[in-house]
Amino acid sequence: MRIQTYDIIPVLQAYVKLICTMDCDDDTETSHIRVLPDTCAELFLNYTNTPVAHIGGELHQRSIVTFRMNQSMDVQMRKGAGVVAVCFHPGMAYRFIQIPMHELSNTTTALADVWHDTATALEEKMAGAACNEDRVDLIQQYLFGQLAYAKDDLHMTQCLSAAQSSGGLVPARQLASDTGLSQRQLSRKFQEQVGLSPKEYLRVYRFIRSLDHLKRHPVLSLTEIACKSGYYDQAHFIRDYKDYTGYTPRQVVLNPDILY
Repeated sequence: MRIQTYDIIPVLQAYVKLICTMDCDDDTETSHIRVLPDTCAELFLNYTNTPVAHIGGELHQRSIVTFRMNQSMDVQMRKGAGVVAVCFHPGMAYRFIQIPMHELSNTTTALADVWHDTATALEEKMAGAACNEDRVDLIQQYLFGQLAYAKDDLHMTQCLSAAQSSGGLVPARQLASDTGLSQRQLSRKFQEQVGLSPKEYLRVYRFIRSLDHLKRHPVLSLTEIACKSGYYDQAHFIRDYKDYTGYTPRQVVLNPDILY
């Protein structure tokens, strides 16, 4: 499978983490890959007549949006499939989807169920485009246009920034205190815009941080990775890996069919 990443236009960089094209032009289907939770929503806009992928045992024919919050997903791309993939920063997909994220958390949904006729129109334009660069430009211009209808939530921006800078270690009650919100108000905002409670989001973020350390520091022991990621003990470290991946940390490291 060929994957090509593209520059994100400046006005979208606060909302979009990654844009790439994925062309599965091999002679066979790709193997099943377990993709780990990352608290993000991702669009996969299909510009071919080939079904996009098998995800969780279900075949998805057209463009989809995935909400991989705190559960892994097993994915197999179909031979001949071609998509533009857009990955949003945590909490930022809500600006463009306007559906409470907790209603979609850990699902894969047809994009037509979210964007209705717009999804079909985008697919048709992308299918007729001359190249992938033009397809990427089409979706970026559409997302840019949608910003006119969205309002940034400064409370959530502050909370997500604090969670990131702390590696997921800031207590949820401190996020509420620092923003002047009650814990109930904060929880409601997180459920609506992220799809998780503040406490669960912070727990997943700490797990994601540990995955990053696994990538960046392959010579470190798992005990050192756990400590560096802010885990109090090995038991919590192992529990999170089993909950979020289905495997122990060592099994994750050794399994080539796990993507993180």
